[in-house]
Amino acid sequence: MDRREFIMASGALLAGTAAGAASPGLSTDLVEVDIATREPVGPLRHVWAECAGSDRAAITLRESWRKDLERWRDEAGLKRVRFHGIFNDELGVYAPSILNRGKPAPNSRNIFEVYDGLVERGVAPYVEVGFMPRALASGTGTFGFYNANVSPPKSMEDWGRFIATFVQALVARYGAPTVRTWPFEIWNEPDLPFFWTGTQQQYFELYKAAAVAIKSVDPAIPVGGPSTSAGRWVRDFAGFCSENNAPVDFFATHAYSGGNQDELYGKGTAFSINQVIPDTVAKVRGLIDTSPFAGRPLWLSEWSSDSPAMIAHVVTQCLPHVTAMSHWTLSGTYEELGVADYTLKEGDIGWSAMQRGIALPAFNTYKLLHRLHGERLAATGPVLASRRADGAIAAIVWNLAEAKQPAGIPGSTAVRSVTGSAKRYRIRLAGARPHARVAVRFVDQERGSPMPAWRAMGSPRYPTPAQLAALRSAAEIAPPVMLRLDGNAALVLDLPPEGVALIELG
Repeated sequence: MDRREFIMASGALLAGTAAGAASPGLSTDLVEVDIATREPVGPLRHVWAECAGSDRAAITLRESWRKDLERWRDEAGLKRVRFHGIFNDELGVYAPSILNRGKPAPNSRNIFEVYDGLVERGVAPYVEVGFMPRALASGTGTFGFYNANVSPPKSMEDWGRFIATFVQALVARYGAPTVRTWPFEIWNEPDLPFFWTGTQQQYFELYKAAAVAIKSVDPAIPVGGPSTSAGRWVRDFAGFCSENNAPVDFFATHAYSGGNQDELYGKGTAFSINQVIPDTVAKVRGLIDTSPFAGRPLWLSEWSSDSPAMIAHVVTQCLPHVTAMSHWTLSGTYEELGVADYTLKEGDIGWSAMQRGIALPAFNTYKLLHRLHGERLAATGPVLASRRADGAIAAIVWNLAEAKQPAGIPGSTAVRSVTGSAKRYRIRLAGARPHARVAVRFVDQERGSPMPAWRAMGSPRYPTPAQLAALRSAAEIAPPVMLRLDGNAALVLDLPPEGVALIELG
């Protein structure tokens, strides 16, 4: 603890349990949370830190993006990054040029620059295999202002040879033991026409050709799919792979809570925004486990939320079903739908957890999750609790609200819609020493957020360098409030809608 933290924490400790005092408009009903500090229930896998998503390969070469990545690595424990377009023509990986007399040929220079940028920072790629080099494409369908070709290949044989050459180059540069730790996911959301102009059957054939090519280089490299939106195609994909001897080491799907959910819940059914992602994941887990590939890992390789409590809730609900989760996106250096004409704005800011190094509440929630330990504890209520080998306790508690999430065009709304109320929580740490000191950190839409400071500046659309620096500082999580448990080893906290609190003991 530095001098500033010590002064602030000492003041909070002198104030006793002021953080648990009533606030105007709070419900008088208590939300009961119980944590059994001496009852482990198994390892707590930090699935939320396994991966984060980020636009396309070329964006990873930007300085602003790399700085955001470094913060995720250092402050939230990020292990991997997933992005589109490693084969986009903008990288020249298989494109005609003056240097090769107008004939397309494999060129690994920019592939290496992209992956070197990750490896040098101690982060691995989650390799999304796509999109289609124009020289191999059967059509002209494109996605994004960077014109990624999303057509099937003219020849599956040529596609397979290209993939084998790509993987051989990776193994030669990074070594087989390293590349074997990189999941290879074939394509992105082929169920959506703007990411794939072919049919489902053509995608399955593309998948098999790529997976077989990868395994021909090294059978130990993991491959998976179908990387579809909303949990689609999983049963058909498993059936195809089983019937056609197509390798599949893991399954991947995506889930977002915005938009119509008739497919998941039935036409006209009311649903909670907070349950869409967990329910999609549970459905996919069930489909995998009733297929010939029962027990195979499931990667939720795209999902998102800008609500701290929703992030904590979704992660906790998904824990029994997934191997890893990948938040989309780690950085506001993001151009999938074009270059955003703002740094910060009111309402829907999009899916990014950070903007120009400014932590948004989503990123700060991941920072709190990162402080959880490796052993999960039995607990009831809206809580995820953990214990370290030396007995230290860390638990995150949340006030879940219905916070409408960005739809298919992030950044398109100017109003943030939230239904919920502030609540009071009585948190009992069974087995803890009565009157023990605890440290509490908070994140919500005001604390651990740049928005109050940004509004005080006059809400600049493009903050100046000095304003950016001030906003980075203002968005940091405040030093912990120091409290004491009462005689029953409990404490009382007030949380606003969407708010989360990290409680640390010992």
